[in-house]
Amino acid sequence: MVYLNTLMTLKVLAQPYWLGKMTPCDYAALIPLIRDHINPYGRFDLDMNTRLDLP
Repeated sequence: MVYLNTLMTLKVLAQPYWLGKMTPCDYAALIPLIRDHINPYGRFDLDMNTRLDLP
């Protein structure tokens, strides 16, 4: 899914019209890896060997 989203984003930004509309804030939103280590909600560890207790 991430790969397809990246391809679609690149396709849109290849068009000069949309590329001209981008602001620095827009570019920052496209590159989450720069701030990916910051999580305002704390740390959530995912244990793939444990199931959720759902009804």
